[in-house]
Amino acid sequence: MCYHTSTPSTAQLVKEFKNLQVHYQHEEIFHVTGFTRPYLPVTLNADPSAIVPARWKLIPFWVKTEDDAAKYANTLNAESESIFEKASYKNYILKNRGLLYVNGFYEPHKVAGQKETENYYIYTPTKEIFTIGVVYSDFKDYETNNVYPTFSVITTKANPLLEEIHNEKKRMPLIIPPSSREAWLSANTKEDIQQLMIPFEGELGAHKVFRVTGAKGDTNRPDIQDAI
Repeated sequence: MCYHTSTPSTAQLVKEFKNLQVHYQHEEIFHVTGFTRPYLPVTLNADPSAIVPARWKLIPFWVKTEDDAAKYANTLNAESESIFEKASYKNYILKNRGLLYVNGFYEPHKVAGQKETENYYIYTPTKEIFTIGVVYSDFKDYETNNVYPTFSVITTKANPLLEEIHNEKKRMPLIIPPSSREAWLSANTKEDIQQLMIPFEGELGAHKVFRVTGAKGDTNRPDIQDAI
């Protein structure tokens, strides 16, 4: 985790978050991998009143072109334990944080004696939209002068459910519950931020699904989330 997720549509966001201005325009995504560097719906602390598109995979300031951004190291995830020390993130985590809106996410599960992992889809029991903590950077392509926000999903140690599912690396995305969203966006000290980067303590649902990891062809379809 977290390389595979599902995200709500514009209409779903407008209905659920009536107090926010939704500038993100897209249909519901049932499955997408971060390796395609998709634009997904986020709220950034530069403007906590809006939901905007940002591109998955944080690109730090020293990367100057789109070609170099595509080849840059894997920054889809940022480990909470080292985020204040790692070069790609340490310049951003104190001031540049956000919330990624998701319907759920996919995790691998290792089965003894099997070469390929199984995949599980994780969601809230009531299937509502929830938020994942991200760190972001505004990337500028110096060849075109195009500027857009890029982000990494922050991960923590797994909670008991994810320890069982993601049983090799035992990691999970940093889920920010509704009661902590404002604090996550407004925190301005290392200590306050670290206190919020903890394994999720709430309830989650999960079931085994089609193996999206390394899948070929179209996986952005509703049945991809069906239990098998």
